[in-house]
Amino acid sequence: MDWYKESNDSVIKSLDTDENNGLSDSKVASLLEKYGKNVLKEKKKKSMAAKLKDQFLDPMIIILLLASILSMAIGEVTDSIIIIAIVIVNAVLSIYQEGKAEQAIEALQKMASPKAKVIRNGKIMEVDSQNLVPGDIVELETGDIIPADLRLLESTNLKIDESSLTGESVAVEKNAKDEITTDAGIGDRTNMAYSSSIVSYGRAKGVVVETAQNTEIGKIATSLSEVEDEETPLQRKLAQLSKQLGIITVVVCAIVFAVGYFLYDFGALNMLMTAVSLAVAAIPEGLPAIVTIVLSLGMGRMAEKNAIVKKLLAVETLGTTTVICSDKTGTLTQNEMTVKKIYVDGTDVDVTGTGYKPEGDYLIEDRKMQEDDIKSLNTLLHIMSLTNDSKLIEEDGTYKIVGDPTEGALHTAAGKQNITKEESNQNYPRIEEIPFDSERKMMTTFHDKFLSDKIISFTKGAPDIIIEKCSKILIDNEIKPLTEELKQKLLNKNSEYAKQALRVLAYALREHDDLPNEITSENIEKNMVFVGLSGMIDPPRLEVKDAIEECKTAGITPVMITGDYLETAVAIAKDLGICTDDSQAIMGAELNNMTDDEIREIVKEKRVYARVSPQNKVQIVTALKENGHIAAMTGDGVNDAPAIKKADIGIAMGITGTDVAKNTSEVILTDDNFATIVHAVEEGRIIYSNIKKFVSFLLSCNIAEILIVFLAIMFKWDTPFIPIQLLWLNLVTDSFPAMALGVEKGEADIMNRAPRSPKEPIIDKNMRLSIIVQSLAITVATLFAYNYGLNHFDGHIESARTVAFATLILSELLRSYSVRSEHKSVFQIGVFSNKALVMGTSLSLFLMLAVIYIPGVNDVFETIPLHLEHYKVILPCALLPFAAGEILKAVKSKK
Repeated sequence: MDWYKESNDSVIKSLDTDENNGLSDSKVASLLEKYGKNVLKEKKKKSMAAKLKDQFLDPMIIILLLASILSMAIGEVTDSIIIIAIVIVNAVLSIYQEGKAEQAIEALQKMASPKAKVIRNGKIMEVDSQNLVPGDIVELETGDIIPADLRLLESTNLKIDESSLTGESVAVEKNAKDEITTDAGIGDRTNMAYSSSIVSYGRAKGVVVETAQNTEIGKIATSLSEVEDEETPLQRKLAQLSKQLGIITVVVCAIVFAVGYFLYDFGALNMLMTAVSLAVAAIPEGLPAIVTIVLSLGMGRMAEKNAIVKKLLAVETLGTTTVICSDKTGTLTQNEMTVKKIYVDGTDVDVTGTGYKPEGDYLIEDRKMQEDDIKSLNTLLHIMSLTNDSKLIEEDGTYKIVGDPTEGALHTAAGKQNITKEESNQNYPRIEEIPFDSERKMMTTFHDKFLSDKIISFTKGAPDIIIEKCSKILIDNEIKPLTEELKQKLLNKNSEYAKQALRVLAYALREHDDLPNEITSENIEKNMVFVGLSGMIDPPRLEVKDAIEECKTAGITPVMITGDYLETAVAIAKDLGICTDDSQAIMGAELNNMTDDEIREIVKEKRVYARVSPQNKVQIVTALKENGHIAAMTGDGVNDAPAIKKADIGIAMGITGTDVAKNTSEVILTDDNFATIVHAVEEGRIIYSNIKKFVSFLLSCNIAEILIVFLAIMFKWDTPFIPIQLLWLNLVTDSFPAMALGVEKGEADIMNRAPRSPKEPIIDKNMRLSIIVQSLAITVATLFAYNYGLNHFDGHIESARTVAFATLILSELLRSYSVRSEHKSVFQIGVFSNKALVMGTSLSLFLMLAVIYIPGVNDVFETIPLHLEHYKVILPCALLPFAAGEILKAVKSKK
């Protein structure tokens, strides 16, 4: 039901309650039974068993487990234990790195007000907010967290901070008497108060209309639980790769078994052993662990740059981002209202400085104000300070405002001229006031002996109303008549400031011989002296403009999605470079009546979305994803949480962000700096590039191993490797160079490239060609060395296998240097420039020598010590794949 469209009497009647006496205890009990507690349902967490099950469903893992069972069955216990150990270590690593399950719903529950003041049985009492029911009459005052969705019945000077729901930084004026007959967004429902928002000013009484999941924040909680966790692009690509490798493995193993058993009559047990060897050779056992470790290292580097990545695979997804949807308040802007313009003495005054720290200058035509300029300005600043109920607090060098953010901005502006509220109130104490209300849109305070021995009243409020109530104007510290021509000039200036998305207030004063007996708006707020205007805005973050430009250079489209007004959003967006024209902006309400197809078309053109609801944000993100984008969504409020979860990458602000936003996101920015997202995207691109390098390295090695075993069987040779040798190769020898490739430095132009297509396979055309060439080169080299060993050692299989084993390892280690760049020669980028690779290959070389030369160890691996003469064949063979890789790059570069 659209409660905001209903009259008070209609709402009271529908809920069968009493405005003055509230509900009876028996009625509350029956409603609690009907509606349940006013708490949000918690999403069922994934059990540890379910997480482990997910880990073991990977096709590569399944084949490894089958290989382990086969190894155990034929007596190869050591091989079986090693395979199982690999699987367990990988599962533990993945579960540990991805951390705890999401706690977004728990965070939403924590935001609920623990107590509420209600009228029941005709008496005011305090109850747990979880026991509220529709029909309860709730009383509110400044500082209260609203415990449920309320239709306001009475309100006095009520302002509510709804930023966590709407993203709007300015507290919303509420009025119980407002009649709304048309559809309105949350931010425009001025006769409603919503759960989890905060009363920043005034008091009110309202009737509970919705509780728990039916509240606006409850709908957000429901939408969070309904948004399914989706796989990242890397997860999808690795899963696809695993599936393909699994199918190839099964087919090749079946062919080899069939050929060996039925055609060559090698014996079932022998061919079963060979099939196990092939399965082990086909699967890059170290790949899942290496991906996990490399992503973990990337997480560490990102953390150093103020981006905490909660989900491991999100590190890579950042690099694929094609569009960043950003909330405005607190993300692109500072979430601190700041006075930027003042109009006084017929002159525009620019105010420097940002935030609530009272530092800055007042400038006229690019020059600092002189003493003669500031007489009328000081009067204006004193009015800002005195008609003000906010407090400026400093804690450890950080300034914050307690109270209305708008008044906080005025407080700070006065402080920049060393006019403090404390000193002003001490010198000119407030002796009476007419509080602000949303009908007259003004506030007046009375003070003694400000300009003379008389009582003076200061008024601030809406410019058009105050200008109309003034008959005089203060110019050069003199009071002069306010002519119609001057009035029009003031109205034009107000309009000029408003078009710059500034929130404009006007200021006036009036002298009284004595404190009036009748202090009413009608009696006091007339025939006033106009003093000036101020224009304020929540300013953009200083570093964001450059970050937006860098996004565009990187082929990433920045989009603003905000709950703020259209004019404000467009002005900020133009200033930052997000949009260039008003036609690129749209109101969220317009999306409500559009089909999904229409929204998919709209998002292709629009760059600014204003006055959007949480549902609109999800619609926009969904449409972008359906158009093929990899979408990142940044935000800090509860209102951003569903879209953050729906996005491919959810990014929350660490300082200003709510717990809900943080717990829903994959990435948290510890400095709330939009520019940090760009650094994170760059790191993501580097990581993906490096993942491709070590995937290319591992696959070329593994495919070569398959071909070596397969062709050896076809040649009626004995199997060149036993399973434990292949396990050692894949898990230990190959893994160290692969990990070192994972920390390769990014290429200089990586952020000047367009984002790769989300549909692009991890093995693209260039990578496929490289893998084919390298696999064939390694195969030829190793088989040649194996054949040499068979002939040189008169068929002594262990000696021939050792020669093949050493050749394969050395060729793979040299291959790791060639794979460092797809285009540049290793000699161009520096053979030893990747110190981790030098260390990794050195360690792998040492391990190779260990299993060949250390007595006892070589018995386990069935190898023999080689002599120097053998390396005269091994080394040239090992250099062949490296040379092939470098020649291929030279040919491609020439083309």
